[in-house]
Amino acid sequence: MKTGRIRKALSGFYYVESDGGTLTCRARGKFRKDGISPLVGDFVEVRELGPGEGFIERVLPRRNAFRRPAVANIDQMVVIASAAPPVTDPFLIDRMLSVAVFKDCQTLLLLNKCDLDPANALYALYRASGVETLRLSAATGEGLDALRTLLQGKLSAFTGNSGVGKSSILNALDPAFQLKTGDISNALGRGRHTTRHIEIYRLPSGGEAVDTPGFSSFETEELNLELKARLPETFPEFAPYLSDCRFIGCSHTKEKGCAVLDAVRRGDIQRSRHNSYVRLYEELKPLREWQSGPGKGSA
Repeated sequence: MKTGRIRKALSGFYYVESDGGTLTCRARGKFRKDGISPLVGDFVEVRELGPGEGFIERVLPRRNAFRRPAVANIDQMVVIASAAPPVTDPFLIDRMLSVAVFKDCQTLLLLNKCDLDPANALYALYRASGVETLRLSAATGEGLDALRTLLQGKLSAFTGNSGVGKSSILNALDPAFQLKTGDISNALGRGRHTTRHIEIYRLPSGGEAVDTPGFSSFETEELNLELKARLPETFPEFAPYLSDCRFIGCSHTKEKGCAVLDAVRRGDIQRSRHNSYVRLYEELKPLREWQSGPGKGSA
């Protein structure tokens, strides 16, 4: 039995890197029965069947796991957005950031295509909210040196809506990747999916990055009871005010004497961020115990 890490998943095959090289593996049928899907980034035990081939026998305990993007044991979630077409909805940004904070990931917001639109409003909003935010352009190279520094020593998953430039940024970090990129649909104002699988890439400047398929909308698979209970904690700018509310169990949505709402009125918390919090709160509110989904991702 060998221990390794899944570095790529494609068409039902998992490419596991271990001391002896890379094994092309299938997963045992028992995983489906147990409701476990091996993910890129998982540490696994594999049984070698022949030269370069094997079966995944066990997924080792995870630090965290995501369903979209389908990755595990991530140090940093890099959310890529743009104010140039396709323009990113701030709610999608806030939702991804919230889930990442909940799952103990560092977060980084990249505002790409700043050569086309500097995204001044988004930059001001997230800087004021305490989110690590960087403007860059994969086309001109602006911001890439700063990004290389922020990626060093971490496994970072790149995610964002289709067309914002995830693969283009990775190609700019290392042209040897030669990842396929796509054009923006003029009719729809959104990108076409170009990444068809998930894979970990080693960066020449240090660190590793995962390119993931883009999405056109955010599904609800990550929403669960534990996130419902801890939602206020996933908005870090709420932290100074959470203990100052008048009532225990304050939802921070409409109560009188809510310190968070007072901070919103004063401008200490950005209203757009609080609006996203309320939308998430309303989505999570109907969840009951029997609907509890996976938490932080233990296998």
